[in-house]
Amino acid sequence: MMIIAVIDGMGGGLGAQVVAQLTDHIGEKVGIIALGTNALATNNMVRAGAARGATGENAVRVSLRKADVVVGPIGIVIPNAMMGEITPQIAEIVASSDAAKILIPVNQNHFSIVGLEAKPLVNHIREAVQRVGEIVKEKEGKV
Repeated sequence: MMIIAVIDGMGGGLGAQVVAQLTDHIGEKVGIIALGTNALATNNMVRAGAARGATGENAVRVSLRKADVVVGPIGIVIPNAMMGEITPQIAEIVASSDAAKILIPVNQNHFSIVGLEAKPLVNHIREAVQRVGEIVKEKEGKV
């Protein structure tokens, strides 16, 4: 079974939306784990349907060794993003992981993403979930 890791911080709202949509669309085919930078984010993602959850930098380090896909806001690969919740170590762990990365564009105070079509966050989340679905289908076809 493929492992999909959803990473989020702060309140975990974006991650919870991703988990809920993944659970609805491909949940039975994959294991979804919630990796929060704080307990509130982890708890909200687990409530949204993640099979299990863990919190903190070491949880990210250990869990990503087994993950096939990582989904989260683009800040998960940018040191000090999300008001400092993404440590330089977390950003490096995620960026260096062999897992496929599906990054959702979310502007932060200290950086902006240009060149993307301006659309509601819910649309970006839907596209991310669709991309994960495509990856799962591709992997199933190779088995």
